[in-house]
Amino acid sequence: MAIDTCVENFSGTVLKALTASTPKRRPRDDPRPPIPANIEDEIRLKNRLRRQWQITRDPALKAEVNRLQSSVTRRLNEWRNDQWSATLESLDLEDHLLWWMTKRVMRVPTPSLPPRPHQEESLSQTEKAEALADNLEAQFQTVTDPSVRQLLRRLTWR
Repeated sequence: MAIDTCVENFSGTVLKALTASTPKRRPRDDPRPPIPANIEDEIRLKNRLRRQWQITRDPALKAEVNRLQSSVTRRLNEWRNDQWSATLESLDLEDHLLWWMTKRVMRVPTPSLPPRPHQEESLSQTEKAEALADNLEAQFQTVTDPSVRQLLRRLTWR
């Protein structure tokens, strides 16, 4: 009985932490512009028809879903290209934003190596789990330098 109570308390605590740490929607200061309503409507229609096709397997519905998918992809690409063009046109050469933007776009991320404890082969499951935990902890660090945050705000969508 005590074990069941502890398991329920632990599960409840984990669920509360998950709920508290998961955002319900995008933060208000999200720099990305919202997708236009007409494209969102087309996406909703495509999703609704896809769900109907999964139930009925009607070939005509599948053809319509495929047509809508290609249309949505094309329109989103056009919209993103327009947004990118507007961003590039808004950059000012005097305050070096163009240089920072180019540097950010041209940067090639360094690949992360697979987790290995002390460059040796790990044989036990415990060593593998510890190596994975160490690797994930090293990868997911929060940005604490305020100048980096300010630079990211300046370089993102306005």
